[in-house]
Amino acid sequence: MICSINFPMKTKSARNFLIALLAFLGLGAIGGGGVLIISPGGELIGMPLSMLDHSPFNNFFLPGIILFSILGIAPLLLIVALNKKPGSKLAERFNFFSDMHWSWTYSIYVAFALIFWITNRNDFSFSSKLAAYLLYVFSCCNNFCCLAATGENTI
Repeated sequence: MICSINFPMKTKSARNFLIALLAFLGLGAIGGGGVLIISPGGELIGMPLSMLDHSPFNNFFLPGIILFSILGIAPLLLIVALNKKPGSKLAERFNFFSDMHWSWTYSIYVAFALIFWITNRNDFSFSSKLAAYLLYVFSCCNNFCCLAATGENTI
């Protein structure tokens, strides 16, 4: 067992809170990513392309696809996986916490993807610091839920 922390939070409570966090993240990222895909010039949300001056991107299309898929669709699929607990040999191959169902582990991966996204957005100077701090807290809550659950083959 990689993690033997025993938090008092029940698995069902942690799962429900995690599902709420993933839903919030997924729906927001689908909305934001969708707008960036539809309007790669940033006109729909008032984001000038000059925000990308110090980035590897010419427009918002590729960041929109990344936001839409990795931080949008993936969390929503994880909600289904957390509820149904399907088996997946492919998902289990990349599950570094063998005592947890892969859906919990992948929820941790999504939180790290969010941290990576925020960090890179800040490096390219196109986000507010308050939003970045709130998303960091969001990522920490996500990871806490995954690690705080006990029983039911999670930790």
